[in-house]
Amino acid sequence: MFIFTNMVYNTVDLWKWRDIMNYDVIVIGGGHAGCEACLAASRLGKKTLLVTGNKKNIADMPCNPSIGGPAKGIIVREIDALGGEMGKNTDKSFLQMKMLNTKKGPAVRALRAQADKITYKKEMLKTLESQKNLEILEAMVEDLIVEDDTVKGVILADGTYVFGKAVVVTTGTYLKAMILYGSTKFSSGPHDEKPSLHLSDALRKYGFTIKRLKTGTPPRIEKSSIDYSKATIQPGDKEMHNFSFANNITYDTDKQIPCYLIYTTPLTHKIIKENLKKSSMYGGYVEGVGPRYCPSIEDKIVKFADKDRHQIFLEPESIYYDDIYIQGFSTSMPHDIQEQMVHSLPGLENAKIVKYAYAIEYDAIDSKQLKPTLETKIINNLYTAGQINGTSGYEEAAGQGIIAGINAALKLDNKDPLILGRDEAYIGVLIDDLVTKGVIDPYRLLTSRAEYRLLLRHDNADMRLMKYGKKVGLLSDETYEKFEEKLANIEKLKQVLKNKKLTPKKDINDYLESLGSTKLYDSITLYDLLKRPEINLEFIENFITLDYPTEVKEQVEIKAKYDGYIKKAYKEVEKLAKLEEKQIPEDIDYQKVTNLASEARQKLEKIRPKTLAQASRISGVNPVDISVLTIYLKKEYGKNDN
Repeated sequence: MFIFTNMVYNTVDLWKWRDIMNYDVIVIGGGHAGCEACLAASRLGKKTLLVTGNKKNIADMPCNPSIGGPAKGIIVREIDALGGEMGKNTDKSFLQMKMLNTKKGPAVRALRAQADKITYKKEMLKTLESQKNLEILEAMVEDLIVEDDTVKGVILADGTYVFGKAVVVTTGTYLKAMILYGSTKFSSGPHDEKPSLHLSDALRKYGFTIKRLKTGTPPRIEKSSIDYSKATIQPGDKEMHNFSFANNITYDTDKQIPCYLIYTTPLTHKIIKENLKKSSMYGGYVEGVGPRYCPSIEDKIVKFADKDRHQIFLEPESIYYDDIYIQGFSTSMPHDIQEQMVHSLPGLENAKIVKYAYAIEYDAIDSKQLKPTLETKIINNLYTAGQINGTSGYEEAAGQGIIAGINAALKLDNKDPLILGRDEAYIGVLIDDLVTKGVIDPYRLLTSRAEYRLLLRHDNADMRLMKYGKKVGLLSDETYEKFEEKLANIEKLKQVLKNKKLTPKKDINDYLESLGSTKLYDSITLYDLLKRPEINLEFIENFITLDYPTEVKEQVEIKAKYDGYIKKAYKEVEKLAKLEEKQIPEDIDYQKVTNLASEARQKLEKIRPKTLAQASRISGVNPVDISVLTIYLKKEYGKNDN
């Protein structure tokens, strides 16, 4: 017998549908996580079905019209290095490209694209529809088919049974979604789309812990109603950029569409303070927990009362319509108050609101109920990715999606899963945080969450992860050969610089001193000279011709300047690796581990970490607990002797 939530079906009745609706992998939800998941699975040879409520909303951007930014942009590069689509699709659809934090070190540099919402969706749908082994079905999933704690497929709203060997749930903000503004609250997904009303109840009855989260979006303004003379222009970079390593897209940098910067005013703050209780959140209408690192404008005014103004960006959404997104101005105020708030901003005194802001509540699962593969601990072959796991952001969702899709396919082939370490990828940091620490509020990836961020740079995502993309089968031979050529050129250039020396000469020393650099007293290799902070390759090219691609020269310069710091980081990684090697048996009974703190015992029992390293990162498990656990494992299992 197959058992569903509140339903029991005869096996014979169900199995008669197998020849009609039978897949290897079923992906529920066509957002950024779902797109990457279904593409990964289908490209790995698995017959894949994407089930989505509305095909036209595949890869939708219901909130911010951008891809990338600090940490997030590096995720996009990592997805691309693994063989994913987000980077390629962004390169096809951007309105503006900008490298952020260029005056800071390479660890925090990140690419950000202002994306065209319409083009992005069209291009991603085109990619999905042309993908071999992939079908798209417009439908709503209401339940899972589960047998012997293993998922066997899904049940659609019309009662259709769709069988699959693995299922990936990527439902975004649609699980029991509620739209809120002021005292108004009603059931709806983004864009007035139908929410998923029953799937989270099914998950709860299977044993998943369901929590309520909240996010929001700002108003959209008619472009022609804005006085841009009161705003500061924010153009795209004059230098061309691509997210994808496989792309070499050229474009006219002068034709990029600019964004604009303005600030809130004392009047803005006065309006918000006087009407605070009218907002959904401060009026007590919100149940879910909102994002800590992307707060509403109400939250900013309340929590940062010492600030007399806040940055607001005016961002275009598409070349196909004139809506302008007010970045940093999300709110759940009623519509009449939103009008006052918007008109208090410089340049928006006569602005016409074409779409009002709102908050949205939705169900999510407790991410500590996941394995590092993103397979659930409760139901075998069931994976989850994206906002259902408590994250926020398109990039975080897509990063989880590609890992879930890859691991679903690998498991069906009885192959080892792909689990990225915290020292290997921001995606690894993200997933480890989710499964080890869980989330209280919607999780946003920040550079500060990565202890090895000098190793996890925008520029080296390919060097970190393409080997995995190639190994699992998502990278073509051509792409990987191009990558190997890059590695070879990096080594060639390093040797060229190490073999060429400068000797102390007056003209050279005069030039060095003009740059604020110490003059030479002995001969020095160009590579060692490059280690000086004030010396760059432009200076080096005064003495030698360097006919190498820009990305190759960039890698060599970073390696030269940050060599000591990078080596120090890798030493820390080696220490961590020793703990990662120390496995914890799956059958361990933590009740038998004496002298563990009660909180540590509870957390360890619930999360059941795979290694001592993962155990050490659990909130509530301290170094003493790790020592106690190490001694116990050595005594009872003969493990962790070194």
